[in-house]
Amino acid sequence: MKKFFILFLGLLLVFIFQTEAFAQNKTVVLGEKALLHHETPDDPYLPPPALKMASPGYHYKSSEFFTVQVNVDSEGNNIIGDAANEPSIAIDPTNPNNMVIGWRQFDNVNSNFRQAGYGYTTDGGLSWTFPGKINPGVFRSDPVLDFDTAGNFYYNSLNSDNSVYTCKVFKSINGGADWDAGVNAKGGDKQWMAIDRSGGVGTGNIYSSWTSYYSSCSPGFFTRSVNDGASFQSCTTIPDEPYWGTMTVGPDGELYVAGTSSGYNGIIVAKSTTAQDPSGAVTWDLSTPVDLDGNISGWTPINPVGILGQANIAVDRSNGPGRGNVYVMASVERISNNDPADVMFAKSTDGGETWSAPVRINNDNNTTKYQWFGTMSVAPNGRIDIIWVDNRNAPTGSYNSALYYCYSDDQGETWSINKKLSNSFNPHLGFPQQEKIGDYYDMESDDAGAHLAWANTFNGEQDVYYTHIIPQIVGVEENSENPEMFSITSYPNPLRDKGTIQYQVPGDQRVKVVLCNMVGEEILTLVDKEQQPGTYTVNFSGESLPAGYYLCRLMAGSQIRTAKMVKVM
Repeated sequence: MKKFFILFLGLLLVFIFQTEAFAQNKTVVLGEKALLHHETPDDPYLPPPALKMASPGYHYKSSEFFTVQVNVDSEGNNIIGDAANEPSIAIDPTNPNNMVIGWRQFDNVNSNFRQAGYGYTTDGGLSWTFPGKINPGVFRSDPVLDFDTAGNFYYNSLNSDNSVYTCKVFKSINGGADWDAGVNAKGGDKQWMAIDRSGGVGTGNIYSSWTSYYSSCSPGFFTRSVNDGASFQSCTTIPDEPYWGTMTVGPDGELYVAGTSSGYNGIIVAKSTTAQDPSGAVTWDLSTPVDLDGNISGWTPINPVGILGQANIAVDRSNGPGRGNVYVMASVERISNNDPADVMFAKSTDGGETWSAPVRINNDNNTTKYQWFGTMSVAPNGRIDIIWVDNRNAPTGSYNSALYYCYSDDQGETWSINKKLSNSFNPHLGFPQQEKIGDYYDMESDDAGAHLAWANTFNGEQDVYYTHIIPQIVGVEENSENPEMFSITSYPNPLRDKGTIQYQVPGDQRVKVVLCNMVGEEILTLVDKEQQPGTYTVNFSGESLPAGYYLCRLMAGSQIRTAKMVKVM
């Protein structure tokens, strides 16, 4: 009896000690959450409902942005009874009208069995083709897409078989219409991928890292390919084991990896300047904590079995004053004020050695709402784009959220307005036997705007959408003084052959009106001269222009206005 009492007392003390540790050390809690977060095929595959039903596919267009549903049938209709979430996007740099989005595809919401869904566009996102899945009938999750300088697309996809986590990287050389059989890329849960497009010795290298707890090659959780994805090397480790984060390659081929860490409350950034050398070993220059005044959290009421989003890292690759700047952003549970989720930003101007104080991007006036799934990308001209979903206007007890956007064109020193870009949606609709709407969104930016892949429930179920955002328009205050004194419009819109641009300037100055493609390249100069205040029109021929989206840009002094124009056949 005495031995039993001593044993009981010992176990009680251990329990109390562990309870105290969890109460006092949030890092332990975060680590335990990482151990619980993984992708497994819990349910068997269920085919789509026998009675196939459809509803109109969602689309919305304005001068500021447009949104189009991606997972649609051959007629562009929404497919009722399925689900799609956790999207990733890639854009062909040789022809930006060609894009691919991959996602977790649930053919039937009555099963959480998911596959590697994908869709592609050849007209700048105006319409999308959803051919089906890579490896139909095979469990696949955590899609991550990227592209190389030649315009080839790569799709990194996770598979789980008896709790053994492996990844394959599939390649498409024809715009996402077809994919090869895939290459073993080691891997594990919540992997990310980045491809070197720096033009240096590492150009074409493919890098991937994942959560070390669920690695197919433990203790390693990082790999690379130095032969355009034909094979991947043996796994190695990264200092401080960052997870739930993204990767990026800087202008000189330097590799950055960001994520949270079980050893630190906040974000870790690791940097390697040797990973680009195909003949050398991968070593790490630094592993530095970044203070965002918060932690990436999971299992919150707004996304019950998912996370608030991933740690985003991006680098300025422009030739401007911010070249080489490193930016980190995430939706975090705040430490200083206990806000459940704010979008926080920090930057480094010395290659990740030191970091600025954290800056809050969302400007709501309360500490009880969620700004979640924060996502960032940097344009070739150095502009920083950030989006998130926000439930600031939801009534108490509701988690309804809307898409918000802002940007900075001065290296994160100042930011445009928080602009709401969608109606609110209920993120709890259409759960496919899994109480989350994924774990992340994804975005790529060019000089003309931001290309976003995201999921919402506009149709009363989880679906994937593409949104193109024009910063110069979206970032303007709606109550600015006399906005009509500096404006540009294009008509008819859509355009078939001949068009007219009307613009207004407020004072004597040099005026330039140009027609640009969707990456901001000037393809036609319509006006370039000194003009007095007034309203002007200019006619032009669009007969030789390929079908797609174009930008009519008015520049006068330091002011810029942009109007979107659509060319149809």
